[in-house]
Amino acid sequence: MLRLGKREFGPHEPVIMAIVNRTPDSFYDQGATFRDEPALARVERAVAEGAAIVDIGGVKAGPGEEVSAEEEARRTVGFVAEVRRRFPDVIISVDTWRAEVGEAVCEAGADLLNDAWGGVDPGLAQVAARYGVGLVCTHAGGAQPRTRPHRVTYDDVMADILNVTLGLAERAVSLGVPRESVLIDPGHDFGKNTRHSLEATRRLDEMVATGWPVLVSLSNKDFVGESLDRPVKERLIGTLATTAVSAWLGAQVYRVHEVAETRQVLDMVTAIAGHRPPTVARRGLA
Repeated sequence: MLRLGKREFGPHEPVIMAIVNRTPDSFYDQGATFRDEPALARVERAVAEGAAIVDIGGVKAGPGEEVSAEEEARRTVGFVAEVRRRFPDVIISVDTWRAEVGEAVCEAGADLLNDAWGGVDPGLAQVAARYGVGLVCTHAGGAQPRTRPHRVTYDDVMADILNVTLGLAERAVSLGVPRESVLIDPGHDFGKNTRHSLEATRRLDEMVATGWPVLVSLSNKDFVGESLDRPVKERLIGTLATTAVSAWLGAQVYRVHEVAETRQVLDMVTAIAGHRPPTVARRGLA
C-alpha cells in the first residue's frame, strides 16, 4: 500500500504526478507557469484530468542561472501554501534536493519531497522523517545537481540503480520516514546516457520486484528525444510508448507534463492487465 498525504493507493493503481514548474527557464514550457495564476490554473487542470499529485519545482534540472536556496524557497513555499488552501485533497510534492527548502515547504503543507538528485543533501531525508511526509529516492549516478552526464559508465546500470535507491530507501525508513510513503526512481537521464535510460526502462520489473513503489519521470526527456531524433515538443508519442511499457512492467507513479494523455494510456494498460474493468461494456451485449 502506497500512502501519500490523505490518499492510499493499491499495488495495481497507477498514479499521475503532474509537473508544475515554478521556473522562468524550464526545458519544456520555458516559464509558462512561473507566475502564480497560470501555475494555479495548471494545478486545477491537472487535477481535473486525473492527477493525484502535483510536483512543484523551483529550479530547473539542467544547467543555467544559479538559483539560491532563498530564491528556490521564494518560488515554491508561498505557492505550496496556496495550493494547499485551494486544493485540500491533492497530494503536494516538491522537487528539491535541499533540506532547508524541504523544511520550508513541509511547513507550508507539502506531503512529499521529490529528491531527484540521489540524496546529495542527506538532511532532506531527515526533514521528511521529522514531518512524516513521503520521500522519492532517486538514482542520479553520483551526479551533482544541475549537471549533465559526460561519458558515464556502469558495469551494470540496473545493479547500480538498485544498490543506490534501496540504500536511500532503507536509510529513510531508519530515520523515521513512513515505509509506505517511500518511493524509488531509476532517474531517467540523471547521470545516464540514452542507452542507460533505455536499459533502466526495460528492466523496471527488477525494481518493482523489490516491493518498493516505483516512480518514473519520463516526460519528454532527452532519452526519448535521442531514441527518435525528435525535439522537445515532438516527444509525446515516444513518452507515451515508454509510459505503456513502464506500466506493463509495474511502475506505479508517473511524473508527467501531459496528464490527460497519460491517464488514457495507464487506464488502457491496467484494463489489458486485468486490474480494472472497461469503463463501458456494450459490445456484443445489445
